[in-house]
Amino acid sequence: MERRMDKGWLRALALGAVAALALSACSSSTPTASQAPGSTTQPTTAPTAGPKAGGTVYLLTQADQFDQVDPQRSYTGEDLAFFSSTIYRSLEAYTYSPDNPTASKLTPDLATDLGTSTDGAKTWSFTLRDGVTFQDGSPITCADIAYGVSRTFATDVINQGPTYAIQDLNIPQDAKGNSQYPGPYKATAAQQALFDAAVTCSADGKTITFHLSKPVADFNYTVTLGFSPVPKAADTGESYGVAKPPMASGPYEVQSYTTGKGGKMILVRNPNWSQASDPYRHPYPDQWEVDFGLDPQVIDQRLIQSTGTDQTAISYAGMQPQNLATVFTDPTTTLPAFAGRAVSAYDIYTRYLWINVQKVPNLLIREAMAAALDRSAMKKNLGGDFYGDYADGAVKPNIGADYAPTGLWTTLLGEAIPDTGDPAYAKTLIAKSGVAAPTITYNYPDTPVRGKEAAIIQASLQAAGFKVTLAPLPSGSYYSTVFDPTKAGDLGYGGWGADWPNASTVVPDLFTQAGGWDLSQVDDSAFNAEVQAAAAETDRAKQSTDWQALNTETMKNVWLIPTFFGLSQDLVGTKLATVAGANGALYLWGPYGSKPYGDFYVKQ
Repeated sequence: MERRMDKGWLRALALGAVAALALSACSSSTPTASQAPGSTTQPTTAPTAGPKAGGTVYLLTQADQFDQVDPQRSYTGEDLAFFSSTIYRSLEAYTYSPDNPTASKLTPDLATDLGTSTDGAKTWSFTLRDGVTFQDGSPITCADIAYGVSRTFATDVINQGPTYAIQDLNIPQDAKGNSQYPGPYKATAAQQALFDAAVTCSADGKTITFHLSKPVADFNYTVTLGFSPVPKAADTGESYGVAKPPMASGPYEVQSYTTGKGGKMILVRNPNWSQASDPYRHPYPDQWEVDFGLDPQVIDQRLIQSTGTDQTAISYAGMQPQNLATVFTDPTTTLPAFAGRAVSAYDIYTRYLWINVQKVPNLLIREAMAAALDRSAMKKNLGGDFYGDYADGAVKPNIGADYAPTGLWTTLLGEAIPDTGDPAYAKTLIAKSGVAAPTITYNYPDTPVRGKEAAIIQASLQAAGFKVTLAPLPSGSYYSTVFDPTKAGDLGYGGWGADWPNASTVVPDLFTQAGGWDLSQVDDSAFNAEVQAAAAETDRAKQSTDWQALNTETMKNVWLIPTFFGLSQDLVGTKLATVAGANGALYLWGPYGSKPYGDFYVKQ
């Protein structure tokens, strides 16, 4: 989401449910009875009682802007959930449900069914629904989806987003492993032909077919990310969605967008969206208003008090640690006064500190950084048990069978490391490294909580002999900055959630250059080959074993320092309810670890 940034399925205490969740990752060309072609688990008509159209929902955030609005670049959990519920559509979508195994199931969106695979899952075809249009009324065709996908390959222009198209499509690579297709902005006719052979359209423009370089049994999960249509005539490249509003395909369109403190994004109904062409979404609110640049403490207090327009307000981020006791008695129990409008649940995210291995190449130095870290103090700052559990790798237990303990904090660093850190042992590792403890520049989003966490990290490492320079960055553009190697520091805050229940959406993404979220700047040819082999493995049990081993390998190399398997708390105004929640209760939407934006309605 963090990834998909973390801004959200139950871990060890609900591993029984996780087993069911893991099964949903194993897609096939034959839909299950509950996912027959053209079917959807969403209601096709509004309930006779309860949800009604009307009202405005206010989305309150400390950020000065959205990190990305472009559908091929948006890749944070809340952004994906919000935009996919409001302004963008894709071929497939996820079910709105508080039950995580149910929520992880796909349901058709622009497509009529869950896709058809042939050639041993190396070819996937999707047929578009009738009547799907952009906000200007023009029809959405196969060519529009293909063009949107093609933009992903222009990595010098369209970056930070999901790169599954680059990884999976059958397009030749050069000697360095880079795609020979540079995207639509620079491609020669011969280069464009490479893409056009990999993504083909039927004569009537209704069916799009993807030709893959390897079997991908769950490719229909892939098309939920970065496969939204973009009309070529509307594309402005890097400024798409910024210089002017993007071309909406969902039930809302962007009326206005101003950034900075006091800035707003206003979404109004898309007059050319049709319920008949979209049985998945039921856009009950008349309008969405995103308010930027707010104090997070003030946001919490406004939601707790819930008066005036705050009765229909939502916080974009979770609650601040110091306010949790006002709403929750413990990480699993809500106080009676907030019943139905507050939720605390384990999300999909692993929080971590990425280490730029190009700037910190010595393994023993990286081990010393991990050994010195006072994770206990970090947890107390973040809300204690409310924040989650200590993490031992990038893969989170609630993903299912792909997780196994790595032994990071017990054996991999040479001896057991306490939660409080061990600066004396870290000094020993530095001495063994043969180099002096370097000066470390630490990047983090400039928020009060992350600022306090940065001070703890600084003190931890300095106790072991490192010098640490703090380099905060605006929260709304944090990832945009740290993805630029010329601007990123040596160490930084990060978070990641699986795009679906398979570590193929974790390990390649975080530790290979082709993965799209390699903030650690790892580029290990032997590891890359192991990752490619695991991703192509069609025996799901064998693949799980492969991912477990690779997750442990990343920890042996200390390419990042995992900190927490996260728990999230959220609160909404008293006049907001959900369709799928019990008696309209708020819930954490599993696929994105987010609020279920498309499931909200205003109580009339």
